[in-house]
Amino acid sequence: MVRRSLIALLATASLAAPGLVFAAPAGPLQSANVDVSNQASLQRGAKLYMNYCAACHSLQYVRYNTLAEGLGLTIEQVAENLQFAGGTQHDQIRIAMPADAAATWFGLPPPDLSLIARSRGTDYVYTFLKSFYADPGQRATGANNLVLAGTAMPHVLWPLQGIQEAVYRQETGPDGTSREVFDRFELVEPGSMSPEEFDQAARDITAFLSWAAEPMQLERKRLGIIVLLFLLVLFTFSWLYYKELWKDVK
Repeated sequence: MVRRSLIALLATASLAAPGLVFAAPAGPLQSANVDVSNQASLQRGAKLYMNYCAACHSLQYVRYNTLAEGLGLTIEQVAENLQFAGGTQHDQIRIAMPADAAATWFGLPPPDLSLIARSRGTDYVYTFLKSFYADPGQRATGANNLVLAGTAMPHVLWPLQGIQEAVYRQETGPDGTSREVFDRFELVEPGSMSPEEFDQAARDITAFLSWAAEPMQLERKRLGIIVLLFLLVLFTFSWLYYKELWKDVK
């Protein structure tokens, strides 16, 4: 009940983040190094996503029964642990927040994240999740993001990561002017996870979004290998037949 209350609270408190989908990163990206064949990672990522992200961001191209099949779960496990909005196993993963109400509250509905890992890349998503920092200038949320400066999205994962501040250093450019350059993040308020645990959590969410962007990708790769092997065998027999057919032709 507490978990569902948290989701409802985030749904009313968060702002839409269209920049997560469209804006280019402002700094170097970290390697996500995700493995969509690791079902344990996908299950952890799905749990985190449904608890912290799904209040505002739908996955409209994924159905709950697809979620169960791809993550190695039963329909009952999905219904009990991931399907907080109710409905049937054939429903798409949508948010409870009405789109027209979201547009009124936030200016536009929060974007669907079904294809975010394909459109922006897994490194972008992973780095974005890790790059929130405290910023009093962002009065609506109190947080900013190094990857997407001025993001309207609140740092919903702060209970896990904690609160970090961006530390800058002074650099002198070729024209002799001094400017601030990002140096590092400094954790000022620990969360429930250690930095290493949060890195893994961010990687798990990224892996889940990578899988959600194309649930059939593992099957596609498996079939691709089979097709290539078939073509190789076909080429071999065709070549042998060609050699046999033309062996007496001078």
